[in-house]
Amino acid sequence: MRPTPDASPPARRGRLLTVWTPEDRAFWIREGSAIANVNLWISIPALFLAFAVWQMWSVVAVNLPNLGFQYTENELFWLAALPALSGATLRIFYSFMVPIFGGRRWTALTTASLLLPTIGAGLAVQNPETPYSTMLMLALLCGLGGGNFSSSMSNISFFFPKERKGSALGLNAGLGNLGVSSVQFLAPLVISLGVLGPWAGEPQLAQLSGAHGGPVEVWAQNAAFIWVPFIIIVSMLAWVGMHDIADAKASFSDQAVIFKRKHNWIMCFLYLGTFGSFIGFSAGFPLLIKYLYPAVRPLQYAWLGPLVGALARPFGGWLSDRMGGARVTFWTFFWMVLGVIVVMFSLPSAQSAGSFVGFLLGFLFLFFLTGIGNGSTFAMIPTIFTTLAERRHGPAGDPVRAATEGSKESAAVLGFSGAMGAYGGFFIPKSFGTSFDLTGSPQAALLFFVVFYAVSLAVTWWYYSRKHAEVRC
Repeated sequence: MRPTPDASPPARRGRLLTVWTPEDRAFWIREGSAIANVNLWISIPALFLAFAVWQMWSVVAVNLPNLGFQYTENELFWLAALPALSGATLRIFYSFMVPIFGGRRWTALTTASLLLPTIGAGLAVQNPETPYSTMLMLALLCGLGGGNFSSSMSNISFFFPKERKGSALGLNAGLGNLGVSSVQFLAPLVISLGVLGPWAGEPQLAQLSGAHGGPVEVWAQNAAFIWVPFIIIVSMLAWVGMHDIADAKASFSDQAVIFKRKHNWIMCFLYLGTFGSFIGFSAGFPLLIKYLYPAVRPLQYAWLGPLVGALARPFGGWLSDRMGGARVTFWTFFWMVLGVIVVMFSLPSAQSAGSFVGFLLGFLFLFFLTGIGNGSTFAMIPTIFTTLAERRHGPAGDPVRAATEGSKESAAVLGFSGAMGAYGGFFIPKSFGTSFDLTGSPQAALLFFVVFYAVSLAVTWWYYSRKHAEVRC
């Protein structure tokens, strides 16, 4: 029997959702919530793996000198910083890919692309004669993991209603961010055991010095190879389990309108202060410990910072849904200023050996705050751009059209601000390396961070949190 001409179109065609109205409460309860959560819980492990691969070099770079690679301190900081540079640049393009290709296709493809840097790095670290230029190229390829964040956050933002976006985005990013601490925690374990069997390659002799002794037998390649089977599994899971949303389709030119929006650039700046600090500190923290406190094994402690920051991010999103994102962001920057000052007073100097406990606690506090700020800034973006879309259409305008326009713009801004924020992952470790080169200490870099966070606090107050702010949120 043929359908009548006025029959409603099907809500789904395969993995394509032709009807998606999460703001309709009845639709959300009936089927929207279940579909959105399936996509979220597949997106999270995909993003987890992306972050693990992205930050893999923060671990690999620390171990290279012990394996016979003759690199200077600044060269090692370059290897730790380059994945952030390429990842941030790729995020600019990834920000706009979900509305063009679809979230399911793009998630599966970009997750599978992580096989390139993991297999490449696993092979390269087995030979101390590997050219430094090859190492630089592999570090740049790890940026494929960094690019995934923007498309992942953009995709998930389409699935949830306005009042749940902060929590959903916080969960996606927060649990995804656990990939950073996981790679730093697991690396010392997997490289000390031949857990992957003979196919992963022969062990190497690591020359440890000082109180740690040496040499010892390690499988350095396992820090990269351990992720390969999980990447394959999650790529397949994304392909068969996730969905594309028909209404989310948009060309690049449709999304490029955000470049004319002032608040896009303001939120990029604020996100540079929150997420940029998280990923930058994550990349530079192990090397900072190595050079400031030689008696301490960096990888015993470095994973704690990203873990704290990742776990704090969902709380930051949840808190912002209840208290307002701007208010949470304002106080986050206030306490970050004080946190950096604590770290500065804990550093070793010519007159003092410094306090590693104070240094560690100060950085853990900073990581916690970056997690809160990551969640709060991303909770602000949908509210800002939905509000601005409603103002443009006015009371007499079409509320559905305004909501769709605001949703598309906020998704693009989420991705693009994620790209701009990720440059902090390059500039922070490089600023530490430059500060060491010029002054023998990271003090100059930390002083700059104090000024930057103070400016970010003022910007948040002026545009978003004061009584007569342009867009209170």
